[in-house]
Amino acid sequence: MTTKDKGKSVQTGERQLEIDRLEKEVDELRGLAGNSVADAEVERIRQQVAELRREFYTHLGPWQRAQIARHQQRPYTLDYINLLFTDFMELHGDRAFGDDKALIAGLAKFHGRPVAVIGHQKGRDTKQRLLRNFGQPKPEGYRKALRVMQLAAKFGRPIITFVDTQGAYPGIDAEERGQGEAIARNLREMARLPVPIVVTVTGEGGSGGALAIAVGDRVNILENSFYSVISPEGCASIIWRDSTKAETAAIAMKITAKDLKELGIVDEIVPEPEGGAHTDYDAAAGYVDEVLNRQLIALSHQPLKAVLDGRYEKFRKMGQFFDLVPR
Repeated sequence: MTTKDKGKSVQTGERQLEIDRLEKEVDELRGLAGNSVADAEVERIRQQVAELRREFYTHLGPWQRAQIARHQQRPYTLDYINLLFTDFMELHGDRAFGDDKALIAGLAKFHGRPVAVIGHQKGRDTKQRLLRNFGQPKPEGYRKALRVMQLAAKFGRPIITFVDTQGAYPGIDAEERGQGEAIARNLREMARLPVPIVVTVTGEGGSGGALAIAVGDRVNILENSFYSVISPEGCASIIWRDSTKAETAAIAMKITAKDLKELGIVDEIVPEPEGGAHTDYDAAAGYVDEVLNRQLIALSHQPLKAVLDGRYEKFRKMGQFFDLVPR
């Protein structure tokens, strides 16, 4: 990261802290105010601070949005399950090795309709993160997810997935049990499951670890989330041999929701509450709920063949290809 980039990053952090400080002071003033004139003045200041925060979050760069996507208080899959679904029943194990707690998988009802729900779970404190392996699934996690998806397909249940992982676990034990094969099998099978699949990137979508549950008919992304083949730090380490150039890499990689929408990687950007999804779980879930419900209704009215053909074409047309004409 250049001196200029470091300065910009520091200024961004300082500005955010300043906004947080002002909001805290406004809350204290609200408690002290006791007459209509004082109340009106406090309200005026509150609106100014709110406008300052709105302007700040509107003009965030890719690296700053990546930091919000990784916020420790951002809602995870279990939060969305509790807020959006009823009658959730979690299913465990891949029927081959064990149960991977980095991936949540189960059956539930969404607006009264039976569905399957799958998503990454990171954990909030150190104990939970260790239990959930920091949201990095191993092969048994992806095989569990596929088992539940195939069960959903058998009974005609739409599949809803939530993506939030820095990537699949790269440890020796995961590789020994076939990490690459498990991911590849999921990609193949999800491409042809005969039920609607709706994917939502709720935090960070890292490489094949994210894609293994993200082959769907509709791929959504929250406003401050990102989706990429590699993390900005990883890209900087490869290209410049310097992970501190992550901010430069984030800009070059076009990882933000807006960039991904323009490139045709995602179908829809889901708005977030002002300041990020971590500031208001109910509001964030409300935005997700509207999009999921609308898309599931639209997909359910399409012939199955049209759904499968559309899914295949969606992923086939991604990227740039060149035909070399022999001389």
